[in-house]
Amino acid sequence: MSIQVRNIAKRFGGFIALDDVTLDFPSGELVALLGPSGCGKTTLLRIIAGLERADGGQVLLEGEDASAKHVRERQVGFVFQHYALFRHMSVFDNVAFGIRMKPRAQRPPEQAIRAKVRRLLELVQLAWLADRFPSQLSGGQRQRIALARALAVEPRVLLLDEPFGALDAKVRKELRRWLRQLHDELHITSIFVTHDQEEALEVADRVVLMNRGRVEQTGAPEEVYRQPATPFVYGFLGAVNLFHGRVDGEGVRVGDDLLPHPAQEGGLSEGAQVMAFARPYELDIVPDDGPGGGITAKVSRMLSFGVTARIELDGDDGQRFEVELTRERVAALGLAAGQTVRLAPSNLRVFEYEEGAGI
Repeated sequence: MSIQVRNIAKRFGGFIALDDVTLDFPSGELVALLGPSGCGKTTLLRIIAGLERADGGQVLLEGEDASAKHVRERQVGFVFQHYALFRHMSVFDNVAFGIRMKPRAQRPPEQAIRAKVRRLLELVQLAWLADRFPSQLSGGQRQRIALARALAVEPRVLLLDEPFGALDAKVRKELRRWLRQLHDELHITSIFVTHDQEEALEVADRVVLMNRGRVEQTGAPEEVYRQPATPFVYGFLGAVNLFHGRVDGEGVRVGDDLLPHPAQEGGLSEGAQVMAFARPYELDIVPDDGPGGGITAKVSRMLSFGVTARIELDGDDGQRFEVELTRERVAALGLAAGQTVRLAPSNLRVFEYEEGAGI
């Protein structure tokens, strides 16, 4: 089922939670709503579900205005961060609960209910736990049971609010891979809320970046990561180095140093105040007495795990930088803590300066 939200607005007192949000969620897609706490992503999810009422705008389900429909009429499955399983019920009865609560005319016979629950437990690979109680399960197992319960009522839309937020890093990674595989089997239109950039980029077909109640950018994971539309998106998605400076000829002047790369297209004028971004792998370290430009910095510490090394450096103004190099490159440079070097970018993305933007 396709979902459209049109000009959605929501306030909580003087706080603007959503500010004229318009989005399309095509049928069968898995979409991530990504952004920092307080950006409006959970409020938008709850409005789509019918758990919250918007102050203005429309929610369209398959082209039909559902803004006034009760949550029970929207055929939505909702999975919360904290499982919300019934502690006094077995795993089997938790999954069966939604079906058994249907009006008598819509409720299948008990034999059909039991067969369906067994199929769902097999789908989430936990049929062997059918007789256990929630207190006997791990966090990851509880969340998979919560998802099976949401699927039991055959929702046309699946909404997940920070579904793995309460789990440790290893379990989160396992479950998001499992969720992607499950979605590829079922193809239910799904929207999940997360503040975890890696989670959104790894799992979703499309990512919606939100900030302060507005949509900053929408696109495929590769697109939003490689081609950030705003300083906020660049700063929020993954590790990044930020330089404040001004356009100076074919480069960006940062203090007394010059980053030797041209400003991006966009008509930035000479002397304009700008913000320049480079990922850790887009910076190289060169000797301080070598030719060319760059930013002067001092090596703070070096961390080497696997095939690459992470070098942390301090700028003259105390700003911290991060560079990712091969271990061979680090050895060739002979780097040591306290050494003064220069940072030279292989790629630099430049935006006009915005108050409060970036990182």
